[in-house]
Amino acid sequence: MGGGPSRLGLPRLLMAVALVLLALCGFGVHGRNHIHKKPHGGGGGGGRQHRGGGTVVSSPAVPPADEQTQPPGIVPSDPAIPAQPEQCVFDVRAFGAVGDGTTDDTEAFRAAWRAACAVESAVISVPSDGTFTITTTTFTGPCKPGLVFQVDGVLMPPDGPDCWPPSDNRRQWLVFSNLDGLTLCGAGTIEGNGEGWWNLPCKPHRGPNGSTLRGPCDSPTLVRFFMSRNLVVEGLRVENSPEFHFRFDGCSDVRVDGLSIRSPANSPNTDGIHVENTQRVAIYNSMISNGDDCISIGTGSYDVDIQNVSCGPGHGISIGSLGVHNSQACVANVTVRNAVIRNSDNGLRIKTWQGGMGSVSGISFDTVSMENVRNCIIIDQYYCLDKRCMNQSTAVHVTDVSYANVRGSYDVRAAPIHFACSDTVPCTNITMSEVELLPFSGELVDDPFCWSAYGLQQTPTIPPIYCLQDGLPDSFLDNPDLRCR
Repeated sequence: MGGGPSRLGLPRLLMAVALVLLALCGFGVHGRNHIHKKPHGGGGGGGRQHRGGGTVVSSPAVPPADEQTQPPGIVPSDPAIPAQPEQCVFDVRAFGAVGDGTTDDTEAFRAAWRAACAVESAVISVPSDGTFTITTTTFTGPCKPGLVFQVDGVLMPPDGPDCWPPSDNRRQWLVFSNLDGLTLCGAGTIEGNGEGWWNLPCKPHRGPNGSTLRGPCDSPTLVRFFMSRNLVVEGLRVENSPEFHFRFDGCSDVRVDGLSIRSPANSPNTDGIHVENTQRVAIYNSMISNGDDCISIGTGSYDVDIQNVSCGPGHGISIGSLGVHNSQACVANVTVRNAVIRNSDNGLRIKTWQGGMGSVSGISFDTVSMENVRNCIIIDQYYCLDKRCMNQSTAVHVTDVSYANVRGSYDVRAAPIHFACSDTVPCTNITMSEVELLPFSGELVDDPFCWSAYGLQQTPTIPPIYCLQDGLPDSFLDNPDLRCR
């Protein structure tokens, strides 16, 4: 008889373990919903209210067997089919956000981030029926895998420098730091409220009588990613940034897809996407119009792939500027393919300061359409902001640059092809193939400019470019200052 209590206790123990497991699955967590991902083509499902204010949305009903389609060789019971993870949705309103466009919702966003960061496959939801204002915030990891920050409404900073909290950083607004696997997405808008920043008298030509006044001129980058990897940014509309719209610093494995970035053509320093010290970057299927570089690539950037991007107005796609203050700069393996550049001050540009070191190499511009672009193809190793820069004997080496299938029209105020390379560190291995550039209006400018530029015309170009020198110079081939990696 002494064994009776043990036998009765086992079922109770198993029941207790089951209840603990249910609790660990998130039952009773305040301010979040549980959503099962819908399969493609699935119907709607029922939902039920759960303890703690969250909602469990059940999976869609399974269609009859004769309506189901399965990949060849896989049956529904095949254990190789992975289960789709449950997503926990954290609506910022459940943490106190108001979304009326004037209330400061910063603390609600920070609380939602802290809660979501601790849960796997979490979604921070910015709902579509609100306009949310938050001040400078750094969203820091590490977080659990699968974190999504979904903006379906409007998210914006305070309206201009006069409304910026004095204690807040004036160089950045939203920062995502030390993260692995974050997705920033949504059907909403990130509105930068940048006009007040553009009109500061320290901005170019915004002072009295068109002057530019000296003094501090800090303006915030709208969205910055720092020291993070496996990032996805997709689907958003981003507009009117005070300065850069997006900046990636010290990141790796980045995918940007389907963005719309817009600021006025006269908005200063509003680069669309800036990449620096970042590797393995894909920028796809995006439209960018602004007052500065459409995409700019800074030092330490490798393996950057840009495809199906439309730029303009703006300053085109730029590598650089590089080598400022006699620094070393290294950029390699950048591809631009199937791009369109319209009504821009520059098209495809590489710009470096005199006195720098390092190299730009492995650059491919392939199938690019130009429309009314000034300086369609330009390498400028004499980049200088105020024309008072002194000649120096070192430079960032530009080599292995190819232009293929570049066609369209240029603004006749400048030659469509301009290679201004260093006397001591010439540009080398420039190749031109199927380049055809005609004037948008006015007379044909048929004098491309070359200085210390070595390369090859693989096919005749329009206008003809006879100024490329053959072969390689041997004066600098063993220079250690030109080596990267």
